[in-house]
Amino acid sequence: MAHNTDAGPAQAGQTTNTGTDTIFHGPNSGYALELYERYQADPASVDPDTQAFFATWTPPTSNGNGVSAPSVSASTASVDVTRILAAAQYAQAIRAYGHQGAVVAPVGDVRPAPRELAAETHGISDADLTNLPASIVGGPLAESAANAHEAIERLREVYSSTIGYEFDHVQDASEREWLRDAAETGRFFEPLNAEQKRQLLERLTEVEAFERFLHTTYLGVKRFSIEGTDTLVPILDEIAHDSAEAGVREIALGMSHRGRLNVLAHVLGKPYEAIFKEFEHGPRSGVSASDASDIGWTGDVKYHLGLRRAAGPGHGLVVDVPLTMAPNPSHLEFVNPVVEGMARAAQEQRDVPGMPMQDLGASLAILIHGDAAFPGQGVVPETLNLAALRGYTIGGTIHIIANNQIGYTTDPIDSRSTLYASDLAKGFEIPIVHVNADDPEACLAVARMAVAYRQEFKRDFLIDLIGYRRWGHNEGDEPTFTQPRLYAEITARKTARALWAATLEGDGTIQPGEGDTILNAALDRLGELRSAALGDGGHAAQETNGHATGPLPTLPGEPESAVAENDLRLFNDALHSFPDGFTLNGKLDRQLQRRRGALDREGGIDWAHAESLAFASILDQGIPIRLTGQDAERGTFSQRHLVQHDPETGARFTALQALPVDHAASFAVYNSPLSEQACLGFEYGYGVYAPETLVLWEAQFGDFANGAQVIIDQFIAAAAAKWRQGSSIVLLLPHGYEGQGPEHSSARLERFLALAAGRNLRVANCTSSAQYFHLLRRQALLLTTDPRPLVVMTPKSLLRHPKAGSNLSELSSGSFQPVLDDPQTRDNRDAVSRIVFCSGKVAIDLFGSEQYGNDEPHSVAIVRVEELHPFPKQEIQQILAGYRNAREIVWLQEEPKNMGSWSYIAPRLRDVAGDALPLNHIGRQERASPAEGSSDAHAEEQARIISEAFAGAGVLEPAN
Repeated sequence: MAHNTDAGPAQAGQTTNTGTDTIFHGPNSGYALELYERYQADPASVDPDTQAFFATWTPPTSNGNGVSAPSVSASTASVDVTRILAAAQYAQAIRAYGHQGAVVAPVGDVRPAPRELAAETHGISDADLTNLPASIVGGPLAESAANAHEAIERLREVYSSTIGYEFDHVQDASEREWLRDAAETGRFFEPLNAEQKRQLLERLTEVEAFERFLHTTYLGVKRFSIEGTDTLVPILDEIAHDSAEAGVREIALGMSHRGRLNVLAHVLGKPYEAIFKEFEHGPRSGVSASDASDIGWTGDVKYHLGLRRAAGPGHGLVVDVPLTMAPNPSHLEFVNPVVEGMARAAQEQRDVPGMPMQDLGASLAILIHGDAAFPGQGVVPETLNLAALRGYTIGGTIHIIANNQIGYTTDPIDSRSTLYASDLAKGFEIPIVHVNADDPEACLAVARMAVAYRQEFKRDFLIDLIGYRRWGHNEGDEPTFTQPRLYAEITARKTARALWAATLEGDGTIQPGEGDTILNAALDRLGELRSAALGDGGHAAQETNGHATGPLPTLPGEPESAVAENDLRLFNDALHSFPDGFTLNGKLDRQLQRRRGALDREGGIDWAHAESLAFASILDQGIPIRLTGQDAERGTFSQRHLVQHDPETGARFTALQALPVDHAASFAVYNSPLSEQACLGFEYGYGVYAPETLVLWEAQFGDFANGAQVIIDQFIAAAAAKWRQGSSIVLLLPHGYEGQGPEHSSARLERFLALAAGRNLRVANCTSSAQYFHLLRRQALLLTTDPRPLVVMTPKSLLRHPKAGSNLSELSSGSFQPVLDDPQTRDNRDAVSRIVFCSGKVAIDLFGSEQYGNDEPHSVAIVRVEELHPFPKQEIQQILAGYRNAREIVWLQEEPKNMGSWSYIAPRLRDVAGDALPLNHIGRQERASPAEGSSDAHAEEQARIISEAFAGAGVLEPAN
């Protein structure tokens, strides 16, 4: 029975003694029953006075008027039960609502404390509390208190100071008890000695001096200053230090641009000189103009860049562990899942057979959020939802909201519907602590608590660091236009460094004026470093991301992707063998038995079968694999079945984790939550950290990748150009027009082709299982020598189509072919008058059409472009040269003209063909929606497209 914290004034809980009866009225009667139920379950769960009372109390009975009349013996009639209950209720209210009365905002409007924090709300006075025992309040604060009043005052000091605790939404009782005990014992408030106080002052001085120097030296230049949340740096120091002591061996950090330069300089140790050079000239990372022509090198603004700091002390850093800050675009929170994926990869050992071995303590993810972005951007809850899932958990993330109390120019009342910016985290039962950014000792205590909780429970923790933003959104912005009163308060407020210096002057730690002396020395040193940095000619810094710099390596040759027939047969046997006593689903058993014998059937190896054989051969070469996606274990179309489920025992078995391979490598496959942007961001981050691993993400249907567009645009397609951050992630996107409606037809191929430039992507649309086999193997074999993301338009109807199946010999020989010529024109090429270029599933529709089968000799050649980017110019030139009598080139596609490949392919085909041959388009007309919603309308349009491919093509006589 939940207690009601809105108990009214004294009359709502007063008692009337009539002999041995005590009548309870109002909310206190409900609270009495709750306590009694707790007492019955466990007498020790209530304080001794309440135990004594309940020992002689009988359960209440109705008096006919809806009022309960519990009985009490004469020996306990003198016990003022109403006051005891009111005091206990008051204490609980302070624990639950104390954060609303805490002074956690250095500036800004001060909200009135909620009525729950007033004693009179609970029908009790200070005098009443003075006459009651402290044990009623409970907890460690009551142990040495003289009475309930003193215990209550101590409780208020804890819960309504410069720290506000929110724990009541945490459902696990042991966690909640740990959190309350930690708060009330104050065990994370470690007293600072004089030397530690000075060190903290020096750290805050470095933070402030850096911003002051940039502000005066580069007046009006954007840097997105940390000022107002300066204590973020000491918090990160403390988290890193305590985590390292707890055994964490690597830290991954994600944040947006606010305060990023300061964190790069002081937490990751990026040299001041490198930052100054970026202000002077902008980063180039050693990439020359000739490189730019190949990879489209652009670099990025300085406050988006990342850095990897290897282990080793230096630059005043507090810990000796590797620390990586992931680069991040202006899409503030989208780095969150990327960092989570990096942390997961750092925790896993992949040079083992079976599942990767995970050590949750090996790495820590720290995410720094904005107060407007945390509740405002959907990637945040998507990422939070990953925390406890098998394929994504990392044993807890420490979140910090760098709370400026404003988003660009927008006040909280217009940017969120919740009391706090952090309230979203309550839905995931994440403990929340609000802390005043101008109280550095409180900030350090909260940081210690966060690390200890994460170590104890392997769960997320959130610090809401409430400060302000000293300047506008950027240093060229005028904040008084929109928040004049707030900025009048900010302008008058001393900095965190100045406040701390005054505190140390007051307690005698430093001499009067010594704080300013330390600040001036720091400013002088920055001036000297800048002069020295610019004295070398002002060349740009050679290190911005911790990734390789200098010219790109020469492209490797095509790897050998064929696999010996004997090896494929061994893999096939292993893929269809199961442990003794393991029972397969009957229907699935028949399907797998057909697959077991497929190697000896003409075209018997279907798409998923070829994929499994490719995975087995990749693992055999010591290359780990991670595959995730919506329903990836079985496959959306019931085609993959990598994980078997025993219908009798519920046991799971994954054959790819039990292969007899030459080199140990892990295989992991997970069904993902119904999310795209967070899941794809996670896999991207995983692959960035573990570039030796083949990482694949599959969308349930290709169009669902729309939900991850920011990850695709800003990370997958552009990271190499902006940050020299390599990735070989594979996107498997089901694509093909089968009359299933707009969202189940198109994977938006046109969007990937619009993003393709130079060596940034590979985009493929295959037509056979053998091609897919070789494509996967090529991607795996190029992971370290030519890393690029691979986007595959995977099929639906072709998964089991006989014309898309392949023979064993096609896997045991050959390689991936970017272009496939028409197999039926090989001996009659001079009869061809029209060359129809196409890609993917529509080619199989053409091969299966009546016109294609009955056209003898063939006047139409069907040429399949299997890899669209990089554009296979040489291969197409060779094919065109073979059709010397061709009169026309056609690009045929299922997609509308404004979608699919046409806009990308047309200028490239024209460039190859020159002016000799006209180039025409066959396909759907331009549309706003990618496909018809009616299967009948689809069939009619599809028939028209196929028919037009052959209509009007004249038959030529073979040349002598």
